[in-house]
Amino acid sequence: MNYETTISADAGDGVTADYAAARSGPAAAVPRWLIFGVGGLFVLLLAIGAFFAFAGRQPAPASDNNSQAATVTVVTPGRTMVAGEIEAPGTLAARRPMPVGIAGEGGQVVRVTVDAGDWVRQGQVLAVIDRSVQVQQAAAQAAQIDVARADANLAQANLDRALQLVARGFVSKADVDRLTATRDAAVARVKVAEAQLRELRARNQRLDVLAPASGYVLARNVEPGQTVGAGSQALFTIASGGEMEMLARVSEEQLAKLAVGTSAAVVPAGSDQRFTGQVWQLAPTIDQTTRQGTVRIALDFSPGLRPGGFATARINSGSFSATVLPESAVLADAKGSFVYVVGADKKTERRAVKTGAVTPNGIAITEGLNGSERVVLRAGGFLNPGETVNPQPLQK
Repeated sequence: MNYETTISADAGDGVTADYAAARSGPAAAVPRWLIFGVGGLFVLLLAIGAFFAFAGRQPAPASDNNSQAATVTVVTPGRTMVAGEIEAPGTLAARRPMPVGIAGEGGQVVRVTVDAGDWVRQGQVLAVIDRSVQVQQAAAQAAQIDVARADANLAQANLDRALQLVARGFVSKADVDRLTATRDAAVARVKVAEAQLRELRARNQRLDVLAPASGYVLARNVEPGQTVGAGSQALFTIASGGEMEMLARVSEEQLAKLAVGTSAAVVPAGSDQRFTGQVWQLAPTIDQTTRQGTVRIALDFSPGLRPGGFATARINSGSFSATVLPESAVLADAKGSFVYVVGADKKTERRAVKTGAVTPNGIAITEGLNGSERVVLRAGGFLNPGETVNPQPLQK
């Protein structure tokens, strides 16, 4: 039923006004162009969304199967000659240390003439021991020589007079023999006294502690006023000629690769100085506990070499053929060192390797590679065995 047709024009102004107000509400106030614009924008957004949805569902071309594979840089290292080097720890020491102690009876030290760090020459006095008593004993013995000489002179005079009287018969042959024996005994006593004096003087000279050879004083263990004797510890320690050495500890395998005369570089702990030396002796035995041997490296004197200090030696062990890789290509875990090799099927393979010397060009690989493989240069830590990759050769 159409209610609008029942309203007549005669209903009055009030009905007409209410109806007009209802038709002039908010809905009637929106422009038509705005309504059409919003609707068109909505349709456009739907069209764009549908385009991207269908575009994302398009299948990849059949020829682009590795488009999602990781791109890695590979290198074919080959083989080169590497100078072998053995790195070994050890301690510094004097090559020929000479402990200097008391050669005589000893006594109280009255003077010390050198200190640790001094250079001394052979025969130089290092310390002086009190000899006041010994000097008096030597003086007494010198007087005994004078007494013995006087007796010898008297015996000789008696013998000379007897020889003059024997021809006249006043002295018998037996008296001459007796006087001759007395003279010989007196002369012998003179010689004994002289020998005893020389002995005392020699003992007195041994109260001076002398340097047995020229060298560098490493230690001084005596002070004035100290009483020393033949059983005392060494008063001084001297490095003969100032020559030093390093006692490097190496394994049995490494020891077999070395020879006397091999050059070595020694770096003391806490220092960046390098000292050049030569291997002068290889240990004839192996320590049964550590299974290591000692390599003795001769070094020239330098203030930077302090006996007893720790040092590291790099010993030349000859040249050998090996594959050299940058450090970024060599990885390590609990199973040991390894690299990733890319095969012909572009799949990665974990390859265990044995590393050797570290050279300026990289790490020498002694076992595990022949040099013709394609080795992942970087980012090997993000790969897994059997993973498909896109290998790219290193651009030089």
